[in-house]
Amino acid sequence: MIHPTAIVDPGARLAEDVEVGPFTVIGPDVEIGPGSRIGPHVVIKGPTVLGARTRIFQFASVGEDCQDKKYAGEPTRLVMGDDNVVRESATLHRGTAQDRGETTIGSRNLFMAYVHVGHDCVIGNDCILANQATLAGHVVVGDFAILGGLAAVHQFCHFGTHAMAGGGSIITKDTPAYVMINGNPAQVHGLNLVGLKRRGFSKEAISALGEAYKLVYRQGLTVEQALLQIRERYRLAETETFAASIEVSTRGIVR
Repeated sequence: MIHPTAIVDPGARLAEDVEVGPFTVIGPDVEIGPGSRIGPHVVIKGPTVLGARTRIFQFASVGEDCQDKKYAGEPTRLVMGDDNVVRESATLHRGTAQDRGETTIGSRNLFMAYVHVGHDCVIGNDCILANQATLAGHVVVGDFAILGGLAAVHQFCHFGTHAMAGGGSIITKDTPAYVMINGNPAQVHGLNLVGLKRRGFSKEAISALGEAYKLVYRQGLTVEQALLQIRERYRLAETETFAASIEVSTRGIVR
């Protein structure tokens, strides 16, 4: 299961059925779950934990030291859940001691070719980062988020659950849940209606989200006024998620 040209440190912990391709290097303090397939010419550095059925393609670099100049070799971590796919030449870095000390990635995510995930990022489940999408350090990405090719997210930004960014978007502010953004600088272009319908959101929830969206973006209200009205009018989990994703913003929301 491990190619004879691969270099696997004795301190690495691989499940018995993990496949490792030619010329791959796996360092100490790396843990890889069952059913995983690591392609050729991959570098995995620890401390790093990869869950079950992880698939990593050629030339990817996973768990490398971060590019933050403050980093001084502290034993920070990268932790990933199950069923993640990391495509060619993607780079996923560990955390920094100045923040969480850990880059955390959930399950069932797809990182396409040349994607970069910076230090201390937190990514949820079922996300898609298309080719060359880039997350700076300290970025938080919610579940089911989609970042188009060449999209770039500024450090410390939040990108909400079920939100979508078009290709080439330059994102320097927080993106609320469920919305669709595009451009440089990124601007909001309505709800991610196609995504919501595909994922089985009810007509009631989609209608309420549309009205909540208008309160924030179309009625000339302050953010505080809009959030108050959303919570007074609706009692749905979806509208609360939308409101909460705006409430936690520290950089201001994409307009």
